[in-house]
Amino acid sequence: MSAVPILVSHRLCPYVQRAAIVLAEKGVAFERRDVDLAAKPDWFLRLSPTGKTPMLLVDGEALFESAAICEYLDETALPRLHPANAVQRARHRGWIEYGSGLLNLIGAFYSAPDEDALRQRAQEVHARFATLESVLGEGPYFDGAFSLVDAVFGPVFRYFDVFEAIGDFGFFDGLPKVAAWRRALADRPSVRGAADPRYPELLHAFLRRRDSALGRRLCAVDAEA
Repeated sequence: MSAVPILVSHRLCPYVQRAAIVLAEKGVAFERRDVDLAAKPDWFLRLSPTGKTPMLLVDGEALFESAAICEYLDETALPRLHPANAVQRARHRGWIEYGSGLLNLIGAFYSAPDEDALRQRAQEVHARFATLESVLGEGPYFDGAFSLVDAVFGPVFRYFDVFEAIGDFGFFDGLPKVAAWRRALADRPSVRGAADPRYPELLHAFLRRRDSALGRRLCAVDAEA
């Protein structure tokens, strides 16, 4: 990379945070450029085939999809965040996909239309974390040293700081390894710096605008404050 790459970003997007974490772990200086996905600028639409963030502009080339961006960064800048062993590398890629699936379930949780659906989605999230509990080692990260899997789960865990301020959903009950992993990632400088400083405020505003059980709970909490 001869020029400073530009990370095209949306302030709440966890996939953007993945790329920002990897850039920070590699020590790659970059410019962050936020776009409003409700009013996408023409230059962004010309460059992005999907109209989604993140997009990484590297020497005039537009790279899209967070997995492809992170793989590119791992191939072109040290330190390597993927394991050297091909089997371990494939295993890590599988857990990266698992993290993406968990993000979809988190979306279903905060969009649940009523309390019954909200509780059901919360139980499903817990079950996904229970699967992770069964494969985690001694830590502090997913497979010991920090890896691309950790770059994926740092933004996943960030949601729950806000969710837990709204109510007790038992996401991490009986899951000490997952809870310890969450704390280790929250303390990692690259993870802390990947989100907008106003992330909790922005996520609160996003949730309030939704006609969902969680949004109504949040409004009730705000009214009592």
